[in-house]
Amino acid sequence: MRAVVTGAAGFIGSHLCTHLLAAGDSVVGVDALTDSYDPALKERNLRGPMSCPAFTFHRADLLDTALDPVLDGADVVYHLAAQPGIRPSWGREFALYADRNILATQVLLEAVRGRPLVKFVYASSSSVYGDARAFPTAETACPRPVSPYGVTKLAAEHLCELYRTAYGVPAVALRLFTVYGPRQRPDMAFARLLAAARGGAPFPLYGDGEQTRDFTYVQDVVTGMRDAALSGFTGVANIGGGSPVSMKQAIAAVESVAGPVAVVPRPPGPGDARHTGADISLAARAFGFRPRTALHDGIEAMAGGTRERGEETP
Repeated sequence: MRAVVTGAAGFIGSHLCTHLLAAGDSVVGVDALTDSYDPALKERNLRGPMSCPAFTFHRADLLDTALDPVLDGADVVYHLAAQPGIRPSWGREFALYADRNILATQVLLEAVRGRPLVKFVYASSSSVYGDARAFPTAETACPRPVSPYGVTKLAAEHLCELYRTAYGVPAVALRLFTVYGPRQRPDMAFARLLAAARGGAPFPLYGDGEQTRDFTYVQDVVTGMRDAALSGFTGVANIGGGSPVSMKQAIAAVESVAGPVAVVPRPPGPGDARHTGADISLAARAFGFRPRTALHDGIEAMAGGTRERGEETP
């Protein structure tokens, strides 16, 4: 298939491009290379895809570019471009989140409506659930985001549903639960933990460490994305690792791989959900999703990939 991937230079986007190319798809990558974190890291993420003749790249902002030439001939659009991060989404930064997460999604949906797409896959977030009332959390739970970031991801989900029902855009919104793996964003937990284990800055542990997260390995995520695109499913589905662990357990898992981690206790921040856990039964039924990577194996792959590149974990 011919795939368009927005946010192609990001952590998950670059893995998705590699996965699609390995499956025989041709891929058009789009990324504005914003400064949400070091653009040089994003450029490095693209080294693998850029070496493949079936990959082309457009440095472009979805809000300020002609999208028709990019979308021509596309079978599937994977929309991963977004402004990430829960804690920075408060205050004056919210306007940036609204632009990059809501308005950019609406512009892209307008550009694809009327096109004969096989699927429009939107990368949503478990942040839409906030402090869920039941675990594991199913898609039928009422979303109650507790951060501005979660609000923007939910708004974009609603846009996907609107364009699906009003214009027939075959949209799937996948609620991703705490994705980790090689090339993880430098602000995320495992990247910081591995850096701390190698002598970097101590790891800031927000709260008491008993909060849980449903960590999901990036290769399982991108496999699920393509499987969803090939299926007949539309609507909303969870993509999770299936085994939530506490932050204390996550720290211990990193220490078993990379050595002791210096931890600095911090008070919990606004917008941090206490627990997350995905009910993935819908994704299993609809497109065969099954997480295959145990947490320890994923951390080992993440640490090993960093060593092989001769880089410090960002």
